Amino acid sequence: MKLESDGILIELKPFNERDAIARIFSRDCGILIGLLRGAVVAKKNRPMVGQVGNVVWGARLDSQLGVFHWESERNLAAGLISNQTGLMLMNAAFGLLATLLPEREVYDALYLKTLGLLQSLQQNLFSEYLNWEVSLLHDLGYALDLSRCSGCGGTQNLGYLSPRTARAVCDKCAMPYLDKVYKLPLNLNITKRFLESVCVQQGVPMPIMRDILKIN
Repeated sequence: MKLESDGILIELKPFNERDAIARIFSRDCGILIGLLRGAVVAKKNRPMVGQVGNVVWGARLDSQLGVFHWESERNLAAGLISNQTGLMLMNAAFGLLATLLPEREVYDALYLKTLGLLQSLQQNLFSEYLNWEVSLLHDLGYALDLSRCSGCGGTQNLGYLSPRTARAVCDKCAMPYLDKVYKLPLNLNITKRFLESVCVQQGVPMPIMRDILKIN
């Protein structure tokens, strides 16, 4: 079996003295996991998290751990080397992708948004990261709707967000539930709560890099 696509290298863990287990978020095949031979000892064209390139994944059987052929075209993390905040946001995003997305399920729009996010992080655009998490939540089944009140349908004074429906709630309808609803405007603390719900549903821990992210 052979799969080929463009992709982003989002995780790299040593497997032995020479090789590493890689996780690549590909445009056409979703999350791919496989062995990247020589990744640990490579001195030239060394694979690095944040690289974008062409990936070929191959295995004799579909159920086997495949082997990657990886050709990096550019390293979008290179511009973040001296940008601690940008690196933190990138690692948080990659941790969420690696933890929450199933293998080989296509997320074409999210892939493109992830590319855009990596480019924007060089400018410390926190709003872009927040928008990216909203897109991730949408693809995971939590489509946040801030356009009208989930109680009365109104479009004015939308000051809260329901954790149950992921829809906005106007000030009047929220009054009996102020201890349960989230106060808008939307921020990373709110999206984190929805992400925690996804983690609980999937039976996985919150990725550490997202768990320690504290930016409003």
